[in-house]
Amino acid sequence: MRGETAMRRMTRVGPYWELCKPKISALSALSAAVGFVLSRGGIGTETAAVAMGVFFLACGASAMNHYQERGTDALMRRTRNRPLPSGRISPKRAVSFSLSLVIPGLLILRMSGGSAAPMLLGLLALLWYNGAYTLLKRKTAFAALPGAIVGALPPAIGWVAAGGTPGDPRLAFLCFFFFMWQTPHFWLLLLERGPEYEAAGLPSLTGIVGMSQLVRIIFVWTVAAAASVLLVAMEGITKSPVVNAALCTSAVWLIWSAAGLLRNGRQEYAPAFRRINVFALIVMALMSIDGLVRNVTL
Repeated sequence: MRGETAMRRMTRVGPYWELCKPKISALSALSAAVGFVLSRGGIGTETAAVAMGVFFLACGASAMNHYQERGTDALMRRTRNRPLPSGRISPKRAVSFSLSLVIPGLLILRMSGGSAAPMLLGLLALLWYNGAYTLLKRKTAFAALPGAIVGALPPAIGWVAAGGTPGDPRLAFLCFFFFMWQTPHFWLLLLERGPEYEAAGLPSLTGIVGMSQLVRIIFVWTVAAAASVLLVAMEGITKSPVVNAALCTSAVWLIWSAAGLLRNGRQEYAPAFRRINVFALIVMALMSIDGLVRNVTL
């Protein structure tokens, strides 16, 4: 009986958890925590509050995105079994669920910082993602470029929540890294799923430049994303020589591994996607270590 009850609960909760896009939302929360640690040079309960606020906000924005794209999701094999196209959750409940996460997320961000800046940046991210980016995806194959701004905002939220100023040049370089990483991350997905986007009536780069040219574009952008890490070290965002050496090593590794796209073609698409995500996690871990060590040594 207990097993059956647990299974029924999972059946009810599972679709809502799926609406949250938990992996993406967790990555946003983690990047906000990194921004906080680099700005404050330490970690504490405030760090957890900022990460939680961003996570709630990202989950709510993702749920709203499911609602907005339920029509096109139903046309693609990869997405037709999502909660809304499959009928497991109604559109009305998806919107209510989204608001039940967005509102607390914004309130947590307002209370976790000394000013309204974290909340306002969170609201900007929400409006940009569910407004500008979602609309642009239906209009242009280059929507990933403005869409990458969304990924650059969580570290800024953490930075200002920790007392850092929005106009700090170091923050600009930190956000620039996350912006540069986001674009090849999305375009690597297109290598596998571009035809599905086209079949659903969405513009895709694979229908404009072709697969081989897109591979070359992704390689160049990946190299640029790797190089942007070096700016983090050069601008003094990370100060430990060991951490900076590790950042440089990770950048070289990413460039070397991305060259496999040019050498091996299609069989490298999925591994390249995994590697660029691992690269981002490594960089965030190294940045966090630098901030924490710096606090200990002061």
